Amino acid sequence: MKMELLSRMKAAGVVTLMMMMISLHQIYSSSAQECPPTHDLLNSLRQVEKMLAVHETSYQQGLRSLKKKISALHNSTMAVFKIASCPKPDPPAHGRRLGRVFGIGHEVHFLCKSGYELIGPRTRVCLESLKWSGQQPMCRRLNSTANSLPSFSPASPSSSTSSSSSFPASAALSASSSATSLSHQSPTSSSPSSSVRPSHCTHFLGSTRCTCDVGFTISGRDNNICTDIDECHLFPLGQPGRLCVHQCVNTPGSFHCICPSGYDLTRDGRGCTDIDECENRMHNCTADQLCVNTYGGFQCVTVECPRMKNATYIKTSSMRCERNPCMLGDKACTQAPNSISFHFLSVVSNMSAPRILFRVSAARVLGDTLRFGLAGDRGRGHFSVQRSGRQTGTLLLVTPIKGPATLEAEVEMSELEHNTLLGRYLTKVTLFVSPYEF
Repeated sequence: MKMELLSRMKAAGVVTLMMMMISLHQIYSSSAQECPPTHDLLNSLRQVEKMLAVHETSYQQGLRSLKKKISALHNSTMAVFKIASCPKPDPPAHGRRLGRVFGIGHEVHFLCKSGYELIGPRTRVCLESLKWSGQQPMCRRLNSTANSLPSFSPASPSSSTSSSSSFPASAALSASSSATSLSHQSPTSSSPSSSVRPSHCTHFLGSTRCTCDVGFTISGRDNNICTDIDECHLFPLGQPGRLCVHQCVNTPGSFHCICPSGYDLTRDGRGCTDIDECENRMHNCTADQLCVNTYGGFQCVTVECPRMKNATYIKTSSMRCERNPCMLGDKACTQAPNSISFHFLSVVSNMSAPRILFRVSAARVLGDTLRFGLAGDRGRGHFSVQRSGRQTGTLLLVTPIKGPATLEAEVEMSELEHNTLLGRYLTKVTLFVSPYEF
């Protein structure tokens, strides 16, 4: 409309200019052989000037009128849009609202903060009645004992608790804030009524649109059924992209992860971290025993000095025994180890190999030669000793070990002078292998 009016105004200006040009041409052509009088030229120019002024005034008035009409049209359009919209919905406490357009047919969505679950519809639609569909949702803290609204509460969980006693309460946390509390539900199944529920349908302008809550897929002949998605089945353990490190439990609309005894669930709700029972004083070891933390548990060990026929040992520290001086000429005593050290290591199951486990070093060397090797037959299929420095030997794990298992290795360091034995030093290493790979 604006462009059309401007075109007309421009056309009128062009016509006026053409008329003035014709008038001037007539003045000039009336006296072809002689110059026109000066006063005639001045009169013609004054007439052109007046016509241009009138044209400019008319153009400005038309432009102002056009601006007023456009402004009125804009205001009337905005008034229509303002009237045909629903009131701005408030976000739930401890949650937020998604969506900024509140016109008829538009949707808004609701989410809860971490640690809260949504009670009520996740999506509301602005209806032709300028009211929002459904009820105003609310966010409820997880593990709350308060009763939820009966129209939105899930069916009561299964009464089976066969496997819940084998897991700590802190490990049975949900990996999704949308999952309901299942502290008393069996981790292997959910009730059928919780896995299948009706869809949320909205009727607008003769059409029907049905949606499901997060974690459900729509099905049925008329899209009127929402069926739970089994996330644990879609991402099984041991496969890339698995949801849980240990055990995945499907729940209506979500899932949660469970850790074995001796582990806590990590912050992301999917991994498992070992509990140090020794540091947290959660063990039952006696005063004369040593508590060794393992992955998923602990071990109470007793360090005792060996008893040999011709050699006696005394415990010089909690992890070391030293031989008493030998009688002169007692060859059997001098062949016994000068000292015996004890070390305990904890590893996970199926740990990759080869891998360095332990290093043995000599603080000082009296002889001209140091030798390192495995003493006895213990652990020869799983361990090896290599020289890693002038005074250092390294204990290696050469094959993976599937737990649970307990293995022992004895690393011997011999000191010689001109091939004559000066002393033997024994390090006993005990390896506790966890039944889990984490």
